[in-house]
Amino acid sequence: MKKLFLLFALFGTLSGAFAAGLDTSALTQGERNYFAIGMFLVFVLATLGITYFSSKKSQSAQGFYTAGGNITGMQNGIAIAGDYMSAASFLGIVGLVFANGFDGLIYAIGFLVGWPIVLFLIAEKFRNLGKYTFADIIAYRLDSKKVRTISAISGLSVVVFYLIAQMVGAGGLIQVLFGLPYSYAVVIVGILMICYVTFGGMHATTWVQIIKACLLLGGATFMAIMILYLSGFDLARYFEMAIANHAKGEAIMEPGTFLPDPVSAISLGLALMFGTAGLPHILMRFFTVKNAKEARKSVFYATGLIGYFYILTFVIGFGAIAFLLGNPDFINEQGQFTIPPNMEAVLLAKVLGGDILLGFISAVAFATILAVVAGLAISGASAISHDLFVNVCKDGKCDPKTEMRVTKGATIGLGILAIILGLGFEGQNVAFTVGLAFAIAASVNFPIILLCIYWKNLTTNGVLYGGIIGLVAVLALVVLSPSVWVSVLGFESAIFPYNHPAIFSMPLTFVAIWAISKLDLSKRAAKDKAGFAAQDFRAQSGIGISEAVAH
Repeated sequence: MKKLFLLFALFGTLSGAFAAGLDTSALTQGERNYFAIGMFLVFVLATLGITYFSSKKSQSAQGFYTAGGNITGMQNGIAIAGDYMSAASFLGIVGLVFANGFDGLIYAIGFLVGWPIVLFLIAEKFRNLGKYTFADIIAYRLDSKKVRTISAISGLSVVVFYLIAQMVGAGGLIQVLFGLPYSYAVVIVGILMICYVTFGGMHATTWVQIIKACLLLGGATFMAIMILYLSGFDLARYFEMAIANHAKGEAIMEPGTFLPDPVSAISLGLALMFGTAGLPHILMRFFTVKNAKEARKSVFYATGLIGYFYILTFVIGFGAIAFLLGNPDFINEQGQFTIPPNMEAVLLAKVLGGDILLGFISAVAFATILAVVAGLAISGASAISHDLFVNVCKDGKCDPKTEMRVTKGATIGLGILAIILGLGFEGQNVAFTVGLAFAIAASVNFPIILLCIYWKNLTTNGVLYGGIIGLVAVLALVVLSPSVWVSVLGFESAIFPYNHPAIFSMPLTFVAIWAISKLDLSKRAAKDKAGFAAQDFRAQSGIGISEAVAH
């Protein structure tokens, strides 16, 4: 009952925040959509209810981290799609297509083609080897303390950059939807994230993701149909309208407008493709199903839904060009276009279906952000508590209640950090920010996971020092790139000329891990290599895998 009181007290606090905020003078966009506000509050109330009932199933570490392993393949596939269809996918990709035309779809293509890699190389073996986090796979035959340390640090780096994208998307959305200051939105999302994860764990997060995935796919489908309807279901006319409105003209139908040099294009493609197989919050979802068969089914369903969703973003992105550019409702007295970054999809909904569709899409977009940050928070908290605290600091010997307290404390800390970073990165394109998270995942997590599963000569020192080299390299290149060195830190010119470093950092990590492992002649290295046969048997057969915990 106490938890129920706390959840509804939080809901009352949020409602009060909106009511108190209605008299603010810091309004940045148009009139408030009270239908959207109502839908948002209904969604928050419903998800808090889910969180309350899920809290009973999240008392143990197994229940908190993996929902007891009792999620079905189809449910998990929808939840994975919901996790993947984030603010970057919906708001960011539509925004990039709106600005750059065809070239903006490189993110959608890169995001999607990573899934066959996950399906054929990762999913089954991952489920057979792991328990809670992707570090469990690496620690199966290697020195637990060393490999968990580098895995947790790398995973947390990915989580932090991904959180930035979600918080920035939430801030822009609230400005349009509620007319409240950007900072209000960031704080609200941070509080809700803490609430969902602290009380509901993976079970609540899974069902929030399933619900919002269905709502988002339904809303995006309706928008795409309306765009085609207004174009007379004539694709030639549809694209002609977009070309006529856009400043780049026919160039929006050709590659080269967004990533003018091949190095940037290849580097971004590598990050998006291989980064998918290294995202901690996605990989963690394979432990929520009971066996490898269900893990494969999860990827199958997720791939189909995600592919369909990216077709919709293509239609919506060009629809935004066709129906927003030149629209007098979005041009001020100085002739300037007034739509803020990342908000093209939301305001297109108003053009297509008035305030009701605007309200629905806005509430669903906000639900998308809430669901994704909850998944990220669980992933980050598990890295801190399960990997660093329990297995590194406590040598795997820790009272379950203490572990859960540390997990929930880590969740609160991540929520506060997400708020701070969201405020600091205001105005960044959310798809681009997620691209940085993918670069880290592709440059560090993916090489470690792939070599651990398939290379018998991998050693602990190879993972530790090779991973450190890769992580330092990718973080340094990101900081020295124009996106951070110039846009965020304010320097005149960047030291590293490319915004996307994966083409340099990912091969470096592979080479470093390979070279250090080959040169490692220690006793630990011999033990690491000898343990591969047992690991491979477990990965192939699944014999010895823990059964799902019944609730």
